Amino acid sequence: MAKDKIAYVCENCGQESAKWIGKCPACGQWNTFKEIRIANESGTLAARSAATTVRASHTKDRNKPLYLREISAKDEPRIDMHDEELNRVLGGGLVPGSIILLGGEPGIGKSTLSLQTALHMPEKKVLYVSGEESAHQLKMRAERILGNGQLTMDNGQFNAPDNFLVLCENSLEAIFDHIKEVQPELVVIDSIQTISTEDVESSPGSISQVRECASALLRFAKTSSVPVILIGHITKEGTLAGPKILEHIVDTVIQFEGDQHYMYRILRSIKNRFGSTSELGIYEMQENGLRQVSNPSELLLTQDHEGLSGIAISSAIEGVRPFLVETQALVSTAAYGTPQRSATGFDQRRLNMLLAVLEKRVGFKLIQKDVFINIAGGLRVTDLAMDLSVIAAVLSSNVDTPIETGWCMAGEVGLSGEVRPVNRIEQRIAEAEKLGFTHMIIPKHNLSGLNTKKFQINLHPVRKVEEALRALFG
Repeated sequence: MAKDKIAYVCENCGQESAKWIGKCPACGQWNTFKEIRIANESGTLAARSAATTVRASHTKDRNKPLYLREISAKDEPRIDMHDEELNRVLGGGLVPGSIILLGGEPGIGKSTLSLQTALHMPEKKVLYVSGEESAHQLKMRAERILGNGQLTMDNGQFNAPDNFLVLCENSLEAIFDHIKEVQPELVVIDSIQTISTEDVESSPGSISQVRECASALLRFAKTSSVPVILIGHITKEGTLAGPKILEHIVDTVIQFEGDQHYMYRILRSIKNRFGSTSELGIYEMQENGLRQVSNPSELLLTQDHEGLSGIAISSAIEGVRPFLVETQALVSTAAYGTPQRSATGFDQRRLNMLLAVLEKRVGFKLIQKDVFINIAGGLRVTDLAMDLSVIAAVLSSNVDTPIETGWCMAGEVGLSGEVRPVNRIEQRIAEAEKLGFTHMIIPKHNLSGLNTKKFQINLHPVRKVEEALRALFG
C-alpha cells in the first residue's frame, strides 16, 4: 500500500506547493505554508473516478446561459431573524440559500448569539449542529437564555420550542444524512473548524478540511435554498482561522468583537453580498444572554464627567445609525526619552497625524509628551468626524481645562489644519439635540443647504482647528 503524500498549502490564499516555502509566490505572505497529508494514489484515482461519474450524471442538468432580460430582478425575500441589530447588519434579514460566517474571539458570545437567535424563530425549523459542546451544555445555555420569564415551566420541566433540533456531530456525511431526514429551514454549524469529511485525509480544522466542508455546505445552501450559519474561530492575529478562500466562499462575513472586560459587543459586517458593509449592531452581555442596544448613545456616554479634563463628545455615524461617543485623552510629560503614543478604539496612524497637525498648525508643543487616547465603552470607531473631538480632548488634557457640559462636535481635520465637511450632518445634529446637548461645532462647509431653523441646538460653524479650539476654550 502506497504511503500518503505530504504537501504544503498557504493558509492565506490556498496556494499549494510540493515543499515548504518561506514566502508565498501567490499572495506574498511570509510563513503561511502549512503541512497537509494527501491520500495515496489509489484513493485519489478512486475519488477521481467517482467524481467523473457524478459529473456525467449531472451533465444534462447543467445550467444554461440566459439573456440578461430573461433574469428576474425581484428582490430576494428576507427571513426575519427577530433581532433588529442582526437584521440591520445582514441588510434587512437572512436571504434564503445564503451562507453566513460569524467570527469572533473565544468567549465573546458567538455561540450565545447564534443560539439565542435560533431559539427566537418559532416559525422556522432549525437544526443546530454543535461540534464543540454536548447536548447537555446546550440545554443549560438554552434554559439560561429563555428561562427568564419568556417561556413557562410545566411541572418543573423546561418548555422548549418544538421547532429547535440539536445535533452533536463532527462528521459532515452524518450531518447531511440528518439534514436529509429532518428537512430543516435553517442550519447552524458551531463551528466549521470542528467538522471533518471522510474525503480528506487530515485532522479537523486543517486547511483542506475547512475548505472542503465549507464548499460542501455552500453547495447544499445554494441547491436547497436553506440558509446556513457557520461559526468560525479567530487566530491570535485577529483573522478568521482556516484558508482565506473561506471568506470568498461565503456570502456574508460578520465579525463579533468587543473587549471581554466590557459588557458591550459590536456586530460588524466585513463582507455582504446582499447589503452594506458599513452597518453596526450593538449588544450588551447579560446573565441571560445578549440584549439589543437600541440607543447606544446613552450607554456610551459617561453620565457624570463635569469638571474632568481630557473628555470630548463627538457625533459619529456607523452605517445608518448616528450615536454620540465619548473620547478620552491623557497627556503627560514623557517619563522616558521616547514619548508614547497609544490609541484604544481609534486608528494609531490617524492619531499621529492629528498630533502633528496640532503641533504644526496650532502651535502646541507635544513632542515631549505622552499621549493616550481611548474611546469609552470599548468601541472601535472609524468615522473621520472623530478628528475634531480627538484634538479637543488632547488639548483639554494638555492644558488641564475641562470642556463645558453640553458641547459636542463633528468634523474631519485636514493636514493644513482645516475642518473638512462630513456627511449626513442633519442626523448628527438631531442625535445631539435629542440627548440634550446645547452647543455643537460643525464644519462651515456643511452649512450650505442646511436648514438651521428646525434645530434648537446652537451651531458653531468653523473653518480651521484654531476656531474650534477658540470656541471651546475662549
